Amino acid sequence: MKVNIIGAGLAGCEAAWQLAEKGIEVYLYEKKKIQKNEIQTLETFGELVCSNTFRSLSTQNAVGILKKELKLLNSFILDCAFKTQIPSDDALAVDRKAFSDLVDQKIRSHKNIKVFEEEFLDLNTQEIVLIASGPLCSQEFKMQLEKLLGKQKLFYLDASAPIIEKQSIDFSKVYYKSRYKNDNSYICIPLNEKEFSIFHNKLVNANTVNLKDFEQEIFFRGCQPIEQLAKNSKKILLKSAMSPNGLENFDGIMPYSAVQLRRDDAMDNLYNMVGFQTNIIWKEQKQIFSSLPGLENAVFRRFGVMHKNSFINSPKILNNKLQMMRKKNIFFAGQITGVEGYIESFASGLVASRGILSYINQSEFIAFPEDTILGSLISYITNPKHKKLKPMKSNMGLVKIDPIMSFNSKEEKNSYIYKNALNKIKSFI
Repeated sequence: MKVNIIGAGLAGCEAAWQLAEKGIEVYLYEKKKIQKNEIQTLETFGELVCSNTFRSLSTQNAVGILKKELKLLNSFILDCAFKTQIPSDDALAVDRKAFSDLVDQKIRSHKNIKVFEEEFLDLNTQEIVLIASGPLCSQEFKMQLEKLLGKQKLFYLDASAPIIEKQSIDFSKVYYKSRYKNDNSYICIPLNEKEFSIFHNKLVNANTVNLKDFEQEIFFRGCQPIEQLAKNSKKILLKSAMSPNGLENFDGIMPYSAVQLRRDDAMDNLYNMVGFQTNIIWKEQKQIFSSLPGLENAVFRRFGVMHKNSFINSPKILNNKLQMMRKKNIFFAGQITGVEGYIESFASGLVASRGILSYINQSEFIAFPEDTILGSLISYITNPKHKKLKPMKSNMGLVKIDPIMSFNSKEEKNSYIYKNALNKIKSFI
């Protein structure tokens, strides 16, 4: 039996590996060598186009618990991430090139995976197809998708942050400081109240790339551009991307505000601006961000960009196998389904691979328990009660908890969710 997978991003590669390990012949289609989308730069698979972090490892939050679940489920992408990990406080950050190289090498060398450097457009086929094209598919593919799904589509705007060369930073004005661990994975730029106010004013008045009328103001909440947060209020900035909490200097003095730069590569040459996704025009990005203490002579390896992310209305289209209800041989995975975040994307690829196996074997599909992080996320994006899907990251609020349970604190509740989720995943396996 053969499975065609469209897209060699995180979700497509996770699904390809899971199926290939079960002896399924996988045809993996990826066109980036002949035509990249607007934010791709590497030739290799599993490219991280935004941040280089898979977020927190703490089991006091959902994404940390999700990693524990995926490790028990032998996630391929998670394994590659740990093998290319670089220091990053309590987060799982990777050298993005080393990570992509490893994913590419392992996928291409698998005996059951055949790679095609071309675009797959035949969605009328009777063969099994997993669409993991990501939210930035080509115009030709979008046309085929519209024929398959109809004209009803949703979208939101996503953005990425600038990356700076470390050697161009003035270390007489900055210092190493992480919020949680005592390591050198973050550089802290302190600002006093006057410096913060001036910087805030520059963000508010910055010129941005013009959006089409139908695209304006449609941002995913977790990736709002920094200038949009600034326009909302100073307080939002001080509680999010520019919060000083936990960033005291070596004398124990906490700044009024702070900007964090996170290590972006294993060689410790590049740092990205944490939480500074932006749609400001490039010329002004350089002017505004170079006004920060220590960045006066900063060399920007990449400026922030904004792009349109398309996704399907999964609750009306997919079941909990991530299989089309109307065309059973077609499956979906990745951000195009409405999951948001790297780890959520490849987690959906793992779920889709299980759905495909049940379809091939004509066996019962056992859904992931809703009191796990993975199960609650898949249940959310495929819940038919939702009329209009909103992109969603893994979070504790989605997890099903017995109503008779009561907790004395948030920490106690989160610890319960963690222990219960792992027990349920082990039983599920």
